[in-house]
Amino acid sequence: MRPTILVTGPGRGALAPRWLVAAALYRYGARPIQVRPGDILETIGHHGVVITGGHDIDPVLYAAEPEIQPRHDPERDALEAAIIDHALQQRLPLLGICRGAQLLNARCGGNLLQELRSHRRMTSNRWTVLPLKTLLVSEGSRLQQLLETSQGRINSLHNQAIDRVGEGLQVSGRDLDNIIQAVEAKDHPFLLGVQWHPEFLLLQRRQRRLFQALVHRARQQQMSN
Repeated sequence: MRPTILVTGPGRGALAPRWLVAAALYRYGARPIQVRPGDILETIGHHGVVITGGHDIDPVLYAAEPEIQPRHDPERDALEAAIIDHALQQRLPLLGICRGAQLLNARCGGNLLQELRSHRRMTSNRWTVLPLKTLLVSEGSRLQQLLETSQGRINSLHNQAIDRVGEGLQVSGRDLDNIIQAVEAKDHPFLLGVQWHPEFLLLQRRQRRLFQALVHRARQQQMSN
């Protein structure tokens, strides 16, 4: 039996990244289930979660006032907040991608930088799916074990980033401007948030390992039930 992994997304659009995430999970032996606002989660038994990227999260979720013109999705915020809270309570393996990493951090009590342009000195603020940004990986982190490197190349498709790190999380990656690019939890079976989009970098074996490791932990979760 394949372990079931939820793949979250908006009510409309974002077909390519969600399909790529699902394809990576399926390749490594999981049964991906796409969930959107309005779906009834109580009927879905699952063993892991991927929170995908998308619009900025509402700053009310981390007790802040909007600093920029908002592009929020309240229904999606509510769905994914509930899924993250459940995963934390049940210690389910979870991978947060871009917005997913930011929302994970907010659910753990952290906050965000609402705009990044003023924080950049050595890196570009442009969006690109190409791996043009440098990732500096923290020594001894789970991320370093997965990527098997202390420095790599990643893409960049985000307006915001993690500022104050939430309770139980620690930084495992930054860019050349010291902006947080990854967080993780050491005392959790698999809890990882990455600011980049590994689903667009599946030709890189290192990036595929993020999905492979998630499926491995989800299978262990399945066997323990």
